[in-house]
Amino acid sequence: MPTSSASTTDASAKPTAASGGVQSLERAFDLLERMADAGGEVGLSELSAASGLPLPTIHRLMRTLVACGYVRQQPNRRYSLGPRLIRLGESASRLLGTWARPYLARLVEETGETANMALLDGDEIVYVAQVPSKHSMRMFTEVGRRVLPHSTGVGKALLAYTPADEVRALLARTGMPAATEKTITTPEGFLDALEQVRKTGYAVDDNEQEIGVRCLAVSVPNSPTAAAISISGPAGRVTEAVAESFVPILQGVAAELSVALSNQSPA
Repeated sequence: MPTSSASTTDASAKPTAASGGVQSLERAFDLLERMADAGGEVGLSELSAASGLPLPTIHRLMRTLVACGYVRQQPNRRYSLGPRLIRLGESASRLLGTWARPYLARLVEETGETANMALLDGDEIVYVAQVPSKHSMRMFTEVGRRVLPHSTGVGKALLAYTPADEVRALLARTGMPAATEKTITTPEGFLDALEQVRKTGYAVDDNEQEIGVRCLAVSVPNSPTAAAISISGPAGRVTEAVAESFVPILQGVAAELSVALSNQSPA
């Protein structure tokens, strides 16, 4: 049977062990985020240079992540994000939409138009939440729908502060097909539109995704993942004149949503 002094020593050692466990978790999640920032596939030396961690530490953490299915080792010995993350991401996206709905409902109350929330997922925009307008003539965007960024207000809002070379690379990968006759179809035109977003603080889709539909969008500042909210409606209702009153409402709701998302987990 252990003595009382031994028991005291064991008890005092527990916080250190727990602290070590927390540090390992923090490091593992940091590596996953760095992999995502790098496009999903990296080598150990790249991770070491980016994180400042020694190679043996990174190798040990990556071995654990591979064993759990969150990372996969490629034939070229580089590491990529693993398929088990897909389920986590899908569940998190659904919850993000659930958390956003009360804020979107307020947008509908204050503007009268349909409110949406969208994320940048890879090279595409995916809509994760919507609250429809009460008007008989209203806009519907199916939750889960994916579209290309160049033809949407939320796409412009999400990419406004992305470096120009990264935007050009994205557009080269996706192409810029015309959804309507008003869709922007050149990289230069899209970069000009992003400059306008930076100047005004909001983005506009003026009949670019669908003729007769106009959309106003802003990004959600400091969101855990790149997110934007928007209101959309018939072009005859969502005019340049009403934008002056709608945009401050959008920006205010986006700021409140940002705070709510950052506080989802207790301190």
